[in-house]
Amino acid sequence: MIFILLAEGLVLGALLVLYCLIGIRHGAVGMVFLYHKEVQDRAIELGLTTHETIKRRALIFKLGGIATYIAYVLLCVYLINGTRGFLPGFLQMFSILFVCNLVDRLLVDGWWVGHTKTWIIPGTEEFMPYIGRNDKIKKWIFGTVGMAIYALALAGIMTIFLP
Repeated sequence: MIFILLAEGLVLGALLVLYCLIGIRHGAVGMVFLYHKEVQDRAIELGLTTHETIKRRALIFKLGGIATYIAYVLLCVYLINGTRGFLPGFLQMFSILFVCNLVDRLLVDGWWVGHTKTWIIPGTEEFMPYIGRNDKIKKWIFGTVGMAIYALALAGIMTIFLP
């Protein structure tokens, strides 16, 4: 079961990477909403985007990402794995989401954003590194706690609907 959950988490992590690839297909400015306000303001100043575009893309990313995460973990845990009950559901969902969080923190933030040129927005290089030490700490804490909260809520809801 551990290997299945690891594989399911890695697939969700791959979906996250794919989602990011789609978001930056015309350049990193496509996902400037993930950057600090000063980077966003500079991108607007440079005529690379607008406030409205940033807000719209952020909303689409958040809604699409949350819907994908929820649908994916529910399908994996309850349909594919056949799990029933609160605790097994919570543990499996948290495991999958935790592995995805590891992919996000280590692969996306740590390597892709931190060590490649893919996420550089021309004219904002003075704000690098885009993800500083404090940001990384916050992302680790809130990512892990957030995944636990998602898993708790979904497991609670599913115990109502499944015998």
